[in-house]
Amino acid sequence: MKLNAVAKACGIGQGTLYRHFPTREDLLAEVYRQEVDELVAAAPRLLARHQPVGALAAWFDRVAAYARVKRDVFAATWRGLAAHSLGPIGEAVELLLAAGRAAGAIRPDADARDVIVLISWLSRLDDAELDARGSRLLAILVDGLRAGPA
Repeated sequence: MKLNAVAKACGIGQGTLYRHFPTREDLLAEVYRQEVDELVAAAPRLLARHQPVGALAAWFDRVAAYARVKRDVFAATWRGLAAHSLGPIGEAVELLLAAGRAAGAIRPDADARDVIVLISWLSRLDDAELDARGSRLLAILVDGLRAGPA
């Protein structure tokens, strides 16, 4: 989609859009940043509504949807995005894992970097494969993070 079509769809002038987003990549990068912020903000809300493992599983469902955006945006631009996402996403993952460890539901040796490495494959799947396998693969990951019997 061309930026002038985006401006028209948003009901703003092209000049306004181009002042904030001089290139298509700039616009996509901002969309990506917002998606990361929403994903990070979901972690504490999910913990407030679910037990730790359930919150982690629900957060992984959001990660799968986010992976579609990430894949497409990364195809267009990369610079500056990794720094914005890895820190906050790692913090969100650690919040979820820490709650699970404190409840005895998540294995003590799992850390945020482990989870980020494991979920990074989501952005490499095309939509059909993500639809077909994503939920099952994330459920396998959640089961692998569960604390074993004491």
